[in-house]
Amino acid sequence: MGSPVGPQETGHADTVHDVQLDYYGRKLATASSDRTIKVFDVTGDQLTPLTTLHGHDGPVWQVSWSHPKFGNLLASCSFDNSIMIWKEQQDGSWMPVYTTDSSLHSASVNSVAFAPHELGLKVAAASSDGSASVLTYNTTEGKWDQQKVDAHSVGCTAVSWSPAAPPGSLVSGKPPAHAIARFATAGCDRTVRIWHYDESKRQWAQQGQPLKGHTDWVRDVAWAPNLGMPMNTIASAGQDGKVLIWTEQNNQWSQLVLCDLQQPVWKLSWSVTGGILAVSDSKGNVTLWKEAIDGQWQQISQNAAAA
Repeated sequence: MGSPVGPQETGHADTVHDVQLDYYGRKLATASSDRTIKVFDVTGDQLTPLTTLHGHDGPVWQVSWSHPKFGNLLASCSFDNSIMIWKEQQDGSWMPVYTTDSSLHSASVNSVAFAPHELGLKVAAASSDGSASVLTYNTTEGKWDQQKVDAHSVGCTAVSWSPAAPPGSLVSGKPPAHAIARFATAGCDRTVRIWHYDESKRQWAQQGQPLKGHTDWVRDVAWAPNLGMPMNTIASAGQDGKVLIWTEQNNQWSQLVLCDLQQPVWKLSWSVTGGILAVSDSKGNVTLWKEAIDGQWQQISQNAAAA
C-alpha cells in the first residue's frame, strides 16, 4: 500500500464533500458547499489548481469522472436539484454541456455516477425526492435522454453501478455475454434496491426484493468491482452505524455485518480490484477492511480523525 498523503489545501471557501480522481489518476475534482467544483493536476503528492467550475446554485455534493473513451467529462450533483455535465475543451478550459431542468428532480440530488463504459455514456443519480434518474447520451440526436424511477418512498441518498462484466465471465472459458446494466440505490426507507434495464420495455425496473438489514437511513451504497469473477458484492453504510456486505448467489442476496461502529457511517469506497473496502464515519475516522481467504473480513488499517 502507498504512503498516506498529508492534508492538501483546496482553496474552497466551505466544506469539501467529495474528492474523485480520474481514470488515470492524473486529475482530481472536488465538490464543495461553496457551490463550486475545482479541478487539479496530480503529480506525485502535489496538487496544482487548474480551474474552478461555477454553475450550481447550491452546495455540490458529489462528482464523477467518465471513462476516457468519452473524453474528459465530469458529472456533478447539487442541493439545487440539478445534475450538470462538464467537458474539458482542447485548450484545457471546461464548459458545461448539459444541465437537467426542474422537471427531473424536485429536491436535492445527492449522488451521481457515470456507468461502466461498456454501457455507453450514461449517468445515474439519486435524489431526496425519492427518485433515481438515468441520463443517456443519444449519439444519433446528439442530446441527453432522461429516465426516472421512484426508487425509495422517503428519499434516495446514493447510487452505485454494477460492474458491466457478467459474474464468472473471467473464469467461464466462454465468450463474454452482453454487458450487464444494473445499479443499486440507497434510501431513507432503510433499504438498498437493485435496478436493471428491461430491454423489452426499454425502461428501468426494480430487480428482486429490497435488501433489508439496516434499522435507519442507508447513507451510502458501493458495488464492488469483480473483474469478471463469479460473484457480486455490495457494501451498504447506515445511520445505524453498521456496514453490511451483500453477496449475490443464484439471484439471491445474503447479508453479513462487516462492522458496527456505534456511530453513523457516511461513505464507502472499494479498491480498484474490489479486495479492500474503505469506510468513513461521522467522526472522520477511516478504516480499511479486507476479506480473508476463509471469507471473513478483517480490519487492516485505521486513520483516526485529527484532534
